[in-house]
Amino acid sequence: MTLPQQIEAILFWKAEPVKLEKLAELLSLPHTSDSSSVDAVKAALLELESALKGRGLTLVQTDDEVMLGTAKELSPLIEKLTKDELSRDLGKAGLETLSIILYQGPITRAEIDYIRGVNSQFIVRNLLIRGLVERVDNPKDARSFLYKTTLDLLSHLGISKVEDLPEYETVRKEIEAFKGQQREDGQIINNQTPIISDLPPTN
Repeated sequence: MTLPQQIEAILFWKAEPVKLEKLAELLSLPHTSDSSSVDAVKAALLELESALKGRGLTLVQTDDEVMLGTAKELSPLIEKLTKDELSRDLGKAGLETLSIILYQGPITRAEIDYIRGVNSQFIVRNLLIRGLVERVDNPKDARSFLYKTTLDLLSHLGISKVEDLPEYETVRKEIEAFKGQQREDGQIINNQTPIISDLPPTN
C-alpha cells in the first residue's frame, strides 16, 4: 500500500480536516537529514491529488491541513443529496450523538465514539450539515477539533444556554461515571447515553 493510498484511507475515515503533522504522526513517518515527515506528506498529497483528477473526490487543502471533498463538478448532485438528507429525521443514532454533544460539549469526536462505542464520523457530519453542531479548535490539541451545539439549536430548544437543559448537572455526572466505568471494565457499553426526548419542547 503506497503512502498516497494510506493518506486517502485516513482522510476518508476521519471525514474532517486533518493537520499535516497529524498525518505524519499517524503514518509514523521518520525525519531525515534532507526533509521532514511533513515534507513526505506534502509530496504524497501531490500524488494523491493527481490520482483523484477525473474522479468524484478531490483534496481540500490549506497550508497546514487537508481533507477529502467532492469534486466541484458534482456540486448539483451533492446539493440535492444534502437537501434530501436534511428533510429526514435524525434517527436514534443522530439523537444519541446530539445528546452527548449537548450534555458533554465541547467534546472531541474520539470522546463521542468512546461513549457510543461506535464510529460517529458520518453522524457528526450530518449534524454539522444541519447546523445543529459546530466544530471549533481544540485549545489542548491543535491537531484535533471540538464539537459543540450551535446557538440555533439552543434557540430551537427554547433555552438560552446548555445549563438550562433538564437535569443538566445530573446527566453530565452520569455520563462521566459511565465513561469511568468503561475505562475500568475495558469495554464499551451501548445505549446508556441521555436521549433527546428528555429535552425541553421546541418553540
